[in-house]
Amino acid sequence: MADLEQREQDEQRQQTEQSPALDSPLPGPTQTGRAVSIARLLHHECGLLLQLYKEKESFLSSYSPDGGRMVSPSPVPQEEASGEQRVEWLHAALRQCLGLLHSHLLLSTRGLLEGPDTTLEVTPEHQGTEEPDGAGGLFGLKVWTYRVLLELHHWADHAAETLHVFHTERGGAAVL
Repeated sequence: MADLEQREQDEQRQQTEQSPALDSPLPGPTQTGRAVSIARLLHHECGLLLQLYKEKESFLSSYSPDGGRMVSPSPVPQEEASGEQRVEWLHAALRQCLGLLHSHLLLSTRGLLEGPDTTLEVTPEHQGTEEPDGAGGLFGLKVWTYRVLLELHHWADHAAETLHVFHTERGGAAVL
């Protein structure tokens, strides 16, 4: 798992060293161009959040997440998959990322509002594959949060790349 952490750190370094063109909007008012710009902005912001979180939580400098990806949509598209198929797969991954955040926020706020006479239902549209269970206490929650940030950063980067290819396949400008 040290390889996964190293890849994520390399991605962060590359992201901060990117040329300004990658963070700028693509020319033209196309829907795919806007999607690429949003994905790039999300990747940039996730990288900043991840960096700030690692600075705040010093134990993360020596922490290596165990296990694979928290988000793993299936089936993985083949190389010959169409642009639409790759975007559908990416959409499933992004919904799983949203499910991780959504589930956690619902569970957290439910705990604040539940009482002896009140029971709130937690039913996010799309369950993530992993949720914090509270068994690890504050440390477990911090590790879970870190892993979610790693997932968001990874999938935002993947979204920017996939959507850029899709954009150029649809006749958009191949700006890099």
